[in-house]
Amino acid sequence: MGAEVILKATTVDGVYTADPKLDPEATRYERVTFQECLVQRLKVMDSTAFTLCMDNSIPIIVFDLGRDGNIRRALDGEPVGTIIQSE
Repeated sequence: MGAEVILKATTVDGVYTADPKLDPEATRYERVTFQECLVQRLKVMDSTAFTLCMDNSIPIIVFDLGRDGNIRRALDGEPVGTIIQSE
């Protein structure tokens, strides 16, 4: 694939313990491993795409597309959203 990272722009600002739109008690992860996502059944993305990233140790950055400047911040390596990575 040749990618260093996958940027996943969404309508929420990262990966949560539950859907933050439905559960006000949901908490956001700053960092989470691929394995933790699987064990906790966190809904991140299509399972095939997720597995490709996991098998190739390609981190995924999940962030809010609606916030101005987030794409640039993600590209610049600034903390934005949630980083999913190998252990």
